[in-house]
Amino acid sequence: MPVLGDWHLVRIQSSAGAGNGSEAPQPVGMLIYTRDGHAAVQLMYPQVSLSNEFVHDGYEATFGTYDLDEKNRQLTYHIQASATREKLVGTSETLHYDLPDDQHMIIWPTQADQHWSVVWERY
Repeated sequence: MPVLGDWHLVRIQSSAGAGNGSEAPQPVGMLIYTRDGHAAVQLMYPQVSLSNEFVHDGYEATFGTYDLDEKNRQLTYHIQASATREKLVGTSETLHYDLPDDQHMIIWPTQADQHWSVVWERY
């Protein structure tokens, strides 16, 4: 399975707020996919007290399990715990992924109304 292993964050791209002439500070982060179907992600936003359904006071952390559909290049992440507590626990998120080379993975949402992507690089 090509997504297995430890990944570090390269960048998050989002069209939200595009055109304001400034690039948002990039967080640092780590993503792990295990052979037995577990996943975990942690992101820390620098000097930002950002909070939303994924991030609490500049920190994002979730863990759970995942299903991989290699044919359609989709991951479904089943969230068992989250830094935002009940906002995400028990939910699932299906994401597209691409592996442009053996060191990088790009993930983006399957929902047409969401416009973001995340680039990861293998450790």
